[in-house]
Order: sequence, then C-alpha cells, then structure tokens
Amino acid sequence: MTSTETAPGGTDNLSNQETDRLISSSKVEGTAVFNRGGERLGTVVNFMLDKYSGQVAYAVLTTAGSGRSEGSHYPLPWKVLTYDTGRGGYVIDLDRDKLRSAPTYKAGEEPDWSDQAFGRSVHDYYDVPLYFGAH
Repeated sequence: MTSTETAPGGTDNLSNQETDRLISSSKVEGTAVFNRGGERLGTVVNFMLDKYSGQVAYAVLTTAGSGRSEGSHYPLPWKVLTYDTGRGGYVIDLDRDKLRSAPTYKAGEEPDWSDQAFGRSVHDYYDVPLYFGAH
C-alpha cells in the first residue's frame, strides 16, 4: 500500500506503517511522552508485548537524549498512556517529581520482566490493575 492509498478501515494518507487502528513498532519507538501540562518527559524507547495476546503491556520511557543506550528507563503500564494527535505523542498524568520516584532501571540493566513483584510495583505505583497477562 502506498501512502496515498486508503488503509483498511477507510483512512486516507497514512503511511504503510500505520492505519487508523494499527501502527508499526518502528513508529512508536521514539515518540514523545508529555504530561498533562504539556511538559515533555521523554520518549518511548521500546515496549513490552504479551507473547500470547499480542497486546502491549508496557511502554518504556527514557529521559536520555540518545535513547536506548544510556539514561534511566521507566516502564509505564500501557493503560496510563493516551495518544494526543495534536501533540504527536503520548500523554500521561504524571509530573517530573512523581516520575523521579517511579520504578526505573538503567539502560543495559533491564529488570527481570517475569518477576511478578516488579510488575506489581510498577502497576501499584501508577494505580492501575496488573496487565492482562500477569499472574
């Protein structure tokens, strides 16, 4: 499909990496994350998918300018993010002070994603239920 063809779902002028309901992971990685006040908190460096359902469990936010290779990474439950077409990024109800206290890890020191206590700590911090695949 070319960028001028109608994508499934009837939306015109979307690239071949995006439809009205689907988006390529390559377009999500690097997307800005803002708080409700419009302050840019960082960018999505990657996201974690549930292997069985295919649904996104976490977006991983980085506050580092160069992304994946340095800085702090913050797993954000997917449910706390809302896409804002006007800003061209995701919005979360979170200020910088609360982000500084959030569960985090350094680049290259990824957590044990299978650790249920870690998953619970992330979801408890953002006051959302554990994602669908957590036991």
